[in-house]
Amino acid sequence: MNAIDIRTVEVVQYIKPLREGGSLPAIVLGDDDFLYVLKFRGAGQGSKALIAEFIGGELARAMGLNVPELVFMQLDDSFSKTEGDEEIQDLLKFSVGLNLGLHFLSGAIAYDPLVSLADPFSASKVVLLDSMISNIDRTVKNTNLLNWNRELWLIDHGASLFFHHNWDTWKSHLGRTFPQVKEHVLLEKASMLTDASVEIRQLINRDIIQEIISKIPDDWLHEDNSAMTAEEKREAYIVFLVDRWLDIDSLTKEAEDAR
Repeated sequence: MNAIDIRTVEVVQYIKPLREGGSLPAIVLGDDDFLYVLKFRGAGQGSKALIAEFIGGELARAMGLNVPELVFMQLDDSFSKTEGDEEIQDLLKFSVGLNLGLHFLSGAIAYDPLVSLADPFSASKVVLLDSMISNIDRTVKNTNLLNWNRELWLIDHGASLFFHHNWDTWKSHLGRTFPQVKEHVLLEKASMLTDASVEIRQLINRDIIQEIISKIPDDWLHEDNSAMTAEEKREAYIVFLVDRWLDIDSLTKEAEDAR
């Protein structure tokens, strides 16, 4: 497989917060002159949300789904010193260092299940991706999907992989399915689940999962209150995702039954 190349970009301008989400992501300008939606390590779920965002996005890309380019974004301490809003000031202060950026898709519109575009095969792959990563946040209330250039694009996987919020019990999540799939915004359009599962089985393997996990920055994996090392956590992510990939038939059946 080809190595995943994740660029590192410096934040040169904080443009505006996006207040739709509770974590206050922001539109920023990088030193490559591109705009990004910046997800902050200092937000509510900390670096775990960035890890889930990164894994979910790169796994989706490996499955042939559309995801904005993900980059690591370096934020220095100068931005918090010039910010007037105290809430944003604290967010910037606690996010100095490496954060995660998604290329800003100018002109994209939020997915509306009543009128937006989503072909059955792509919808089926998204449903199975979210079943694999336990993504509870792709519902009618919050689709985390965009239509851009008449194509479906995936954003915001930060609520995925919720097992990593308690490392003491992560192994108990192995072998589970994803009953929350019944709430998935694309389930009704996902009429090609079996075909999608065949392609996912072909496109994903342990090497690809390991490659994605290897790119997680070390300092995102360090926690003062966890006895697990960064490498032990990497191995846990690999074991969990390989377990889900190997059990794709059960996830497919569960989604089909939910339809």
